[in-house]
Amino acid sequence: MAEKTHESIKTIPPYMKALSGSLGGAMEACCLQPIDVIKTRLQLDRSGSYKGIIHCGTTIARNEGLRALWKGLTPFASHLTLKYTLRMGSNAVLQSAFKDAQTGNLSHHGRLLSGFGAGVLEALVIVTPFEVVKIRLQQQKGLSPELLKYKGPLHCARMIIREEGVLGLWAGAAPTVMRNGTNQAAMFTAKNAFDGILWNKHEGDGKVLQPWQSMISGFLAGTAGPVCTGPFDVVKTRLMAQSRSGGELKYKGMVHAIKTIYAEEGLRALWKGLLPRLMRIPPGQAIMWAVADQITGLYERRYMKNALI
Repeated sequence: MAEKTHESIKTIPPYMKALSGSLGGAMEACCLQPIDVIKTRLQLDRSGSYKGIIHCGTTIARNEGLRALWKGLTPFASHLTLKYTLRMGSNAVLQSAFKDAQTGNLSHHGRLLSGFGAGVLEALVIVTPFEVVKIRLQQQKGLSPELLKYKGPLHCARMIIREEGVLGLWAGAAPTVMRNGTNQAAMFTAKNAFDGILWNKHEGDGKVLQPWQSMISGFLAGTAGPVCTGPFDVVKTRLMAQSRSGGELKYKGMVHAIKTIYAEEGLRALWKGLLPRLMRIPPGQAIMWAVADQITGLYERRYMKNALI
């Protein structure tokens, strides 16, 4: 078969990638919110109140009710939907920019840089303010709403702005940028590689993966990031959880937080919450890609003229 010329190579437009990401993100949020709540509680637990994932989950359900495991779902679902819309769309735009002008091919370096750029953009525009609100809501313990400082997502955001200024919503931005940039560089590169290795699937070839195939590729692609970026995630959570209204801040910034946590709690504390992250992120990627690949696959079959039948 003759090699395709640059003119014959067609790609899925960014708006379709963005749409597929938004639908996948909404589905992921509804399925996996309890694991995110448990992860946050474990990362904020300095006294050892929780003995592990199961104990943490059962303690929350027993003391605060089953619905407490879905605390922060509104900002979490909104955050995931917007995040995946921006992530998938911006990654597609950046990949187009990094493609070779003559051949239309995307190098490994171009794919990595596109993923990193998409991760940095989502971290600054969407992830940081949404996660600040989500973490402040999730760290509240108790059954009585009238005793809680924050009554809901909007009330929480207004309180943070009133007490700490607008920049309070961007607490922990530095480790969030590092975490998301690294995660997305690895994830997009790995997903593309696994699709090719496992299923001989390449963008524009007209093939539509079965949902279970997309789930396997997405799950595998989502495993490396949490291990590599564990310290950034712990530091991000600690920086976002501390309130400037309570006096002097314990952590002065990303580097200071890493040093303080290591000195006071040991090296392993920098990977606190790793297991629930591994329980949430790879399955989350599996769910998201199962939905997203069906949307983009439908577009490929219907509109891309060079699709192979």
